Order: sequence, then structure tokens, then C-alpha cells
Amino acid sequence: MAALPFSRNNGGQGRAEPRPQPALRSPEMAAGTAFVLSGGGNQGVAEVGMLQALLERGIVPNVIVGTSAGAINGAAVAADPTTGGVERLAEVWRGIRTEDIFPGGRLARAWNVLRRSDHLFASDGLAAVIDLLPVDDFHDLVIPLRVVVTDFDTGEELVIAAGPVKPAILASTALPGVFPPVRLGGRTLIDGGVVNNVPLRHALSGPVDRIYVLNVTGAVADAPPRYPLDVTLRAFAIARNRRYQIDREHAPGYVDIIELPRPDDGRSIFDFTGADTIIEEAYALAARHLDALDRKIDPADEPGRRRWLRVFRRAEVAQPVTSARPSQSRSRFPDLWTLTRAGVPRQLTKGEWGCNDSR
Repeated sequence: MAALPFSRNNGGQGRAEPRPQPALRSPEMAAGTAFVLSGGGNQGVAEVGMLQALLERGIVPNVIVGTSAGAINGAAVAADPTTGGVERLAEVWRGIRTEDIFPGGRLARAWNVLRRSDHLFASDGLAAVIDLLPVDDFHDLVIPLRVVVTDFDTGEELVIAAGPVKPAILASTALPGVFPPVRLGGRTLIDGGVVNNVPLRHALSGPVDRIYVLNVTGAVADAPPRYPLDVTLRAFAIARNRRYQIDREHAPGYVDIIELPRPDDGRSIFDFTGADTIIEEAYALAARHLDALDRKIDPADEPGRRRWLRVFRRAEVAQPVTSARPSQSRSRFPDLWTLTRAGVPRQLTKGEWGCNDSR
């Protein structure tokens, strides 16, 4: 079996325990940029416009952390961190139709409720979209990628960082009750957004001092709910947004967290129309925000930080970040783990942790 590393949030015991916090690096160790891409279902199309604005300005990350729809977009950029790569991602979103992801109408959905045990829709259409991504294995990515998933049996928050990319993304997008869980590495996995829809803390675990957050879930009431599933998702959004706010409040002061604005999106979860309009609106909002931020910062201020920022903006592709696990801390970031081909758990070595090595 291909290598499959996880980070584990409660030691694999399957019982509720305090959630370990990532070990935050000191300012002296910080030297990189991260992109954090939230989940959001069909709202994930807005991330395409945000990514286009970032890459046009030469802002290329050292690591990408994504949940659910953010994992799809993150994988595309990790494989091809160029404006051309983002344009190809935009074509994928433009080609998605509701019937591709949610086949059948209301009667079909009602029938699925009666005849299926754990989901409303097969994930064939979702898998077909993921198959359009230009990557097969984490090891082949240009930029390291972290995909957040949830263990359905234990409630653990897991991070997949090596092995086949597409099964990991399918697991991260397996919205519970809507799509079937994914069996991977001996675990039953579901949408990472259940436990961490904006995985900021995982970006803070590495040596970064600037994080761009692409959070497309935003407010919980862009439009009145039209379906029972809309009500459920809104309730989830309230809890998930609170988790993100807490993570922001506890971020170290030396890390710049830049959240890009999102366009209003009042569509139902089943509506994939209007992709072009949302991409354009998201691009315009992000471009104005980034340009205003660039003008606001005086190059004379924080000269050291400005120097590294100019270096990263000149680079076509940032080098992978490598970071050592702290050896002593009760609240350190959970280790990444690999399941070997023989199915035996193996902890990643210091050199492997924080890079896209799938050995």
C-alpha cells in the first residue's frame, strides 16, 4: 500500500481528549509563507479568483494546507503554482454541473434517503472532478500539500501528507451524510471541515511568518436556507467559524495573517452556476486588498521582513519548508505518521516532517 502519513490529535485512542496544539515556532525560526484554503463546497470556486490574484503578484507559498474544496484547489496549485495552472483549475470549476455532483432531482434525493444507509449520493461525480487534477502522488507536487480529513470512528483530526493525492482529497470532501465515507489506511475518513474547516493551526506549526487565508465560508447567512441540508450546513458553519476565530486569536504576534475578502454567494449547495462571475468578483476583491496592503506597508519598516518578502516574490517556486518537531512540549503539534506498504505505522523522521517526502 502506498505511504499514507497522518497527524493524530488524540493518540489514536478513540476517546475524547484535549486537542493538542501545534508547537508554534519562534520568530527566529520563521521564514516562509503558507496558503490556508477553507472548505465550502460550491463556494470553493471563489478561491480560484483569490489564487489568481496572489500568483499574479508573485506570492508563492512554501506550503499549502487545505480542507474539502480547499484541498481540491490546493492540490491544483501545489502541482502547478502558476497563473496558467490556476486558469486550468478555473476551467475545471466552469465545467462542473449540479447533476455531475448531485445526480437526480428532489425525488431522487428523497429516494436516496430511503434506500441508502449512510449517504445521499455516490461520489463518482466528485471523483471524476478530482481526476481532472494534474497530480497523482504527494511526492510529485512542486509545493508541499497538507490535506485535512476527519476519522469518522474516533473523531480525530488527521493530516494526510504523502501517498496518492486523489483518495486523500476524496476523503477530505466526503461531506457526511451526503457522500460515502472513504476507507483509507485502515481508517474511515470523512470531510475535514467537520473538525477544522479553516486549518490555520496546521500552517502555524511550521516556520512561517506570513499566512494567506482563503476562507470562502465567511458569514453564516448569505441567503435564507432552501433545503434541510442548508440548515445543517449553516449550523456547522457557526461552530466552524468560531473554531477559526479562536485559532486566530491564539496565533503568535509575529505571524502576519492576511485573510482575503470573499464575494457574497447566496447559492444553494446544489447550485454550481455562475462560476465565472464568482471567480471574477473574488479576483477583483483579492487584487484590491493585496494592492492596498502592499501600499500600506512602508518599505522602511521591518527591513528584515521586507527583504525576505521580496525574495519570495522574485522566486518562481518557493522551496519546501522543512521543520523539526519539538522534542519537549505537552501541547506540541501532532506527529505525522506513515503507513508502510506492509501496513505498519511508522513515525516520520525529522527530515521528512514538513516536506513532501512519501518514502
